[in-house]
Amino acid sequence: MWLTLSETDPRPIYLQIIAQVREQVRSGRLKPGDELPSVRELADNLDINMHTVRSAYLKLRDQGIINLRLGRRATIARAHLPIKNEEAEAELQFRLEEWMTDSLLIGLTAEQIMQMFEKQLKQMEKRS
Repeated sequence: MWLTLSETDPRPIYLQIIAQVREQVRSGRLKPGDELPSVRELADNLDINMHTVRSAYLKLRDQGIINLRLGRRATIARAHLPIKNEEAEAELQFRLEEWMTDSLLIGLTAEQIMQMFEKQLKQMEKRS
């Protein structure tokens, strides 16, 4: 697993970790059963606090992305989230609305927003 943190990314570090693990699962670089570094190892490698990594791992566990067991390394739980998960759909709807609001506030038109969305989706499909 390869993670990089960006000081210019406005998201907190734990959200950067979550996003990168999720992307690596989505792209197939991380597969069900793959082990993640321990909290201490990842914190040391990224030169961050262990509690930050722990927060990210707990959120990934709550999302069903990883399994956590005391005394064992975290492992990837599954490659895809359940399709009929109302909580996941509600969270995605919230994030999409937030993204669209931000886009409109900076002056993008509905057409520009759709173009950005379609471009990003195509790029993600190419990486799969």
